[in-house]
Amino acid sequence: MPSASILILLAALISIGAPVGASAATLEKLSLDEMAQKSTEIVLGRVREIRYRQRGSIIYTVAKVQVTERWKGVQSGLVEVNVPGGISGGLRQVFPGSPQFLEGYEYVFFLWTGRTGVTQVIGLSQGLFDLKSDSKGQAQVYRGASTETVLDKTGKQTTDGPLQMSLDQMRTFVRNALGKAAQ
Repeated sequence: MPSASILILLAALISIGAPVGASAATLEKLSLDEMAQKSTEIVLGRVREIRYRQRGSIIYTVAKVQVTERWKGVQSGLVEVNVPGGISGGLRQVFPGSPQFLEGYEYVFFLWTGRTGVTQVIGLSQGLFDLKSDSKGQAQVYRGASTETVLDKTGKQTTDGPLQMSLDQMRTFVRNALGKAAQ
């Protein structure tokens, strides 16, 4: 049986909202095909500005993205992408599984806009791909394996692996996936 001092310390931590134990997220594994079909927008773009917004008790990182290419969604030169976690009023919130992006960098974004009108990355980190050039100067998209718990459609734990392909292969894949959805 735990001692009284341990129980008091645990109660104090809970009452002030301090995290107890490790934080983690559980993600439903989404295939690239599923992300293409479920996304409301798919864009290639450069992050032009990052700011933070607090809604209720949640802080969001908001990236203003200059769209270079739009593969799905309403034509617009800019899109605001929201992800949970950020800094506001001296407080920093971190949400496991949330994608991280940097100002000035290019990414492929698989986005979803909900009823509230807030646009976010679909499947958290699963829907954001870095854009880099390989040793031959060819554009490549890359997403690392998720470090979070990943479940398959039946709710069983599965693994997630990294995903890399040329930008041209990604364009073709998305075009084909959207063509299947239209049939």
